Amino acid sequence: MISSGQLLGFTVAAEPRDGWRALRDGMVVGMTNPKSYILFGAILPQFVNRADGDVAGQMLLLALVSVLIGAVCDCAWGFAASAVRNWFARSPRRFEIVGGAGGLAMIGVGVTVAITCRKN
Repeated sequence: MISSGQLLGFTVAAEPRDGWRALRDGMVVGMTNPKSYILFGAILPQFVNRADGDVAGQMLLLALVSVLIGAVCDCAWGFAASAVRNWFARSPRRFEIVGGAGGLAMIGVGVTVAITCRKN
Protein backbone atom coordinates (compact mmCIF):
# COMPACT_ATOMS: atom_id res chain seq x y z
CA MET A 1 0.00 0.00 0.00
CA ILE A 2 1.33 3.46 -0.91
CA SER A 3 1.18 6.11 1.79
CA SER A 4 0.26 9.72 1.18
CA GLY A 5 3.87 10.74 1.89
CA GLN A 6 5.14 8.52 -0.91
CA LEU A 7 2.58 9.96 -3.33
CA LEU A 8 3.73 13.48 -2.51
CA GLY A 9 7.37 12.61 -3.16
CA PHE A 10 8.85 12.33 0.32
CA THR A 11 9.63 9.26 2.34
CA VAL A 12 8.03 8.33 5.61
CA ALA A 13 10.30 7.37 8.50
CA ALA A 14 10.76 3.63 8.77
CA GLU A 15 10.20 1.62 11.89
CA PRO A 16 13.23 1.50 14.20
CA ARG A 17 15.52 -1.43 13.52
CA ASP A 18 16.64 -4.02 15.99
CA GLY A 19 20.09 -3.13 17.35
CA TRP A 20 21.86 -6.14 15.85
CA ARG A 21 20.23 -5.62 12.47
CA ALA A 22 21.25 -1.97 12.45
CA LEU A 23 24.81 -2.99 13.35
CA ARG A 24 24.89 -5.56 10.56
CA ASP A 25 23.48 -3.11 8.02
CA GLY A 26 26.03 -0.49 9.03
CA MET A 27 28.90 -2.93 8.73
CA VAL A 28 27.75 -4.10 5.29
CA VAL A 29 27.52 -0.51 4.07
CA GLY A 30 30.94 0.33 5.52
CA MET A 31 32.65 -2.74 4.11
CA THR A 32 31.19 -2.31 0.64
CA ASN A 33 31.98 1.42 0.41
CA PRO A 34 34.56 1.80 -2.37
CA LYS A 35 35.56 5.28 -1.17
CA SER A 36 37.27 3.85 1.90
CA TYR A 37 39.37 1.46 -0.20
CA ILE A 38 40.39 4.27 -2.53
CA LEU A 39 41.25 6.48 0.43
CA PHE A 40 43.33 3.77 2.10
CA GLY A 41 45.09 3.03 -1.16
CA ALA A 42 45.93 6.69 -1.76
CA ILE A 43 46.77 7.87 1.77
CA LEU A 44 48.19 4.96 3.76
CA PRO A 45 51.23 4.22 1.53
CA GLN A 46 52.61 7.65 2.43
CA PHE A 47 52.98 6.52 6.05
CA VAL A 48 54.60 3.16 5.37
CA ASN A 49 58.33 2.83 6.04
CA ARG A 50 59.56 0.54 3.26
CA ALA A 51 62.97 0.17 4.92
CA ASP A 52 61.35 -1.65 7.85
CA GLY A 53 59.89 -4.28 5.53
CA ASP A 54 56.50 -5.99 5.83
CA VAL A 55 54.73 -3.26 3.89
CA ALA A 56 51.48 -5.24 3.83
CA GLY A 57 51.56 -5.63 7.62
CA GLN A 58 52.17 -1.93 8.11
CA MET A 59 49.31 -1.07 5.77
CA LEU A 60 47.02 -3.50 7.58
CA LEU A 61 47.93 -2.03 10.97
CA LEU A 62 47.36 1.53 9.77
CA ALA A 63 44.01 0.56 8.24
CA LEU A 64 42.98 -1.22 11.45
CA VAL A 65 43.84 1.81 13.58
CA SER A 66 41.86 4.05 11.22
CA VAL A 67 38.84 1.74 11.29
CA LEU A 68 38.93 1.49 15.11
CA ILE A 69 39.12 5.27 15.51
CA GLY A 70 36.23 5.65 13.07
CA ALA A 71 34.17 3.02 14.89
CA VAL A 72 34.70 4.69 18.27
CA CYS A 73 33.75 8.10 16.85
CA ASP A 74 30.69 6.73 15.04
CA CYS A 75 29.51 4.92 18.18
CA ALA A 76 29.90 8.10 20.21
CA TRP A 77 27.85 10.07 17.67
CA GLY A 78 25.23 7.32 17.61
CA PHE A 79 24.86 7.26 21.40
CA ALA A 80 24.68 11.06 21.50
CA ALA A 81 22.03 11.13 18.76
CA SER A 82 20.02 8.46 20.57
CA ALA A 83 20.11 10.45 23.80
CA VAL A 84 19.00 13.63 22.03
CA ARG A 85 16.23 11.75 20.20
CA ASN A 86 14.97 10.29 23.48
CA TRP A 87 15.07 13.74 25.09
CA PHE A 88 12.97 15.19 22.25
CA ALA A 89 10.57 12.24 22.31
CA ARG A 90 9.64 12.91 25.93
CA SER A 91 7.92 16.19 25.03
CA PRO A 92 5.84 16.94 21.91
CA ARG A 93 6.36 20.64 22.63
CA ARG A 94 10.09 20.22 21.93
CA PHE A 95 9.27 18.90 18.45
CA GLU A 96 7.14 21.98 17.81
CA ILE A 97 9.95 24.29 18.92
CA VAL A 98 12.50 22.55 16.69
CA GLY A 99 10.09 22.67 13.75
CA GLY A 100 9.48 26.37 14.33
CA ALA A 101 13.21 27.06 14.61
CA GLY A 102 13.82 25.16 11.38
CA GLY A 103 11.12 27.17 9.62
CA LEU A 104 12.57 30.45 10.88
CA ALA A 105 16.03 29.37 9.73
CA MET A 106 14.71 28.65 6.23
CA ILE A 107 12.98 32.04 6.12
CA GLY A 108 16.22 33.66 7.28
CA VAL A 109 18.21 31.94 4.53
CA GLY A 110 15.65 33.02 1.94
CA VAL A 111 15.71 36.63 3.09
CA THR A 112 19.51 36.63 3.16
CA VAL A 113 19.71 35.26 -0.38
CA ALA A 114 17.12 37.78 -1.59
CA ILE A 115 18.98 40.71 -0.03
CA THR A 116 22.50 39.70 -1.04
CA CYS A 117 21.65 38.50 -4.56
CA ARG A 118 23.85 40.12 -7.22
CA LYS A 119 22.21 41.84 -10.10
CA ASN A 120 24.02 41.48 -13.43
